[in-house]
Amino acid sequence: MSHTTFTTFDYALTGGIAHIRLNRPDALNTLVMDFWQEMVDVFATIAAEPKVRVVVISSTGRHFTAGLDLAAFAGAIAPESGGDPGRQGEQFRRTVLEMQETFNVIEACRVPVLAAVQGGCIGGGVDLVSACDMRYCTADAFFCIQEINIGIVADVGTLQRLPHLIPAGLVRELAYTGRRLGAARAASAGLVNDIYPNQETMLEAVLATAAEIAAKSPLAVHGTKEMLNYTRDHTVAEGLDYIALWQAGMFRTADVAEQMAANREKRPARFEDLMPPRHLVRRR
Repeated sequence: MSHTTFTTFDYALTGGIAHIRLNRPDALNTLVMDFWQEMVDVFATIAAEPKVRVVVISSTGRHFTAGLDLAAFAGAIAPESGGDPGRQGEQFRRTVLEMQETFNVIEACRVPVLAAVQGGCIGGGVDLVSACDMRYCTADAFFCIQEINIGIVADVGTLQRLPHLIPAGLVRELAYTGRRLGAARAASAGLVNDIYPNQETMLEAVLATAAEIAAKSPLAVHGTKEMLNYTRDHTVAEGLDYIALWQAGMFRTADVAEQMAANREKRPARFEDLMPPRHLVRRR
């Protein structure tokens, strides 16, 4: 087991499973300033560690997260006073793009990311889980696009990713009204894969699913995620062309023979880790 220290969440790597656990329960795990940088940093750590096969994001306390800490950001994200309005707008646009990267790194992660949600998943929490591959929740969980309730437009991923996960009419209902989406309706709409009676049971099941994924060929899992994300944003024909190109380069692997041998010998397959990035140009 390896550990890395962060201030807004705990991080540990065990048996190929990288576990990120939000750790500010007394503050409802609100997304303070440090969180937005630390999430980028932890996924850089994950990208550099070949042993990672799957990521789990969970939380502590009553709620997964109450979303953006408005008090912490009140002065930081407001446009600077004075100066040309056009230049102020251009500066603020770059601020939003910078914040979007906090959740873009989840979607861009080359291994699957699983979210385990208890209680409220509000505002930025919906942005976070929308970027994950799969979502699971407790029976008391709810999801809320909170931004409309404070007079702003959700701007770091919810409105772009959620329509690919649940029906468009439901997305619009939630986005326009700011209503809560309960666990049962979230499951029936396809937002979450399963509901559990409590957090302990949920986390046990999610980690078991993560372990199952971690036991598969990491090259095949990475390729599968790459194809699913690509297909979401392209036509069927483009997706078919891309998988043909991928197979031409990646199918030459020993993993197929190893899996067949493992099946024949009735033993767990043993796969090499993916190779780490070389960082020839980007050092971090």
